[in-house]
Amino acid sequence: MRILAFTDIHGSYSTVEEILFREFAGKGFDVVILGGDITTHGTPAEARDAVTRFQKFGKPVLTVAGNMDPINLEETFSVLGGSINACGKSISDAGFFGVSGAPHSFLRTPYEISEEEILRRAEAGWNDVKSARWKIFVPHTPPFNTNVDKVFAGKHVGSTSVKKFIEEKQPAVVVCGHIHEARGTDTIGKSFIINCGQAGKGLYGVITIENALHAELAG
Repeated sequence: MRILAFTDIHGSYSTVEEILFREFAGKGFDVVILGGDITTHGTPAEARDAVTRFQKFGKPVLTVAGNMDPINLEETFSVLGGSINACGKSISDAGFFGVSGAPHSFLRTPYEISEEEILRRAEAGWNDVKSARWKIFVPHTPPFNTNVDKVFAGKHVGSTSVKKFIEEKQPAVVVCGHIHEARGTDTIGKSFIINCGQAGKGLYGVITIENALHAELAG
């Protein structure tokens, strides 16, 4: 299985589409993950059109919303069949689950929720996929105090609940975004963390599963 992961698209749908065309013609892919901030204050119509563009390759497109995706886009993502917010989907021997939004902050962006709600959603998704061999967790927000949640000023701004959940459950891979300048990787125990960076700049992640699982940055 080969998985392409995009976060922080912020309306740059053509850029992602070009990557999908290139990858489809090259090594191919089996699943697409959209890890939040697909739009910036987008409408349901915009979100629907974007996801539909990515679905035309005939592969599952799994989605969580980001803090800049208004909460009412959740219904659109659910109707399109790919939402993994507070729920899980199993494809082959991989289980995908996630958490939309971001913790409350002084920025007061469109989709912010409590740390308690983040943990509740993570646990609900985990329960849907706990029998899967490979568990892939997709919170929009990175775990707190890691290489992938630090802003330019040096402050760590990730989610304490995401970190706690990873420490306890140890999913194989964690795909996150949100903090654009913190693109990179880290580990928490046996969990590999990948902040894919801004898809609008042609950045993304690639996860391959054969006998083992491997994740890397691309673009």
